[in-house]
Amino acid sequence: MPRKARIDASEAVHHFIVRGMERGIIFRDDADRNDFFTRLGKILIETKTRCFAWTLIPNHFHLLLKTGSFPVATVMGRLLTGYAMSCSRTLWAAD
Repeated sequence: MPRKARIDASEAVHHFIVRGMERGIIFRDDADRNDFFTRLGKILIETKTRCFAWTLIPNHFHLLLKTGSFPVATVMGRLLTGYAMSCSRTLWAAD
């Protein structure tokens, strides 16, 4: 059964946990972490979303975000899609 949609009221605070597929590595090195933080920073500014806490672990991360002027689903979608595309380009370039 699918999970119920997240309630995204104005000014709501959300805790996100995002894991790699099969708990695989999503941050290989400092370059990956820097890329992620750069993307996160730009998106937070553009969407006026506040980040109260974060932690990056090689196979997952946590974010504590407060909804801004965009739905939190939009914020996370932009972050995760952009980061995944960046990782894919890096992996394909290495082959």
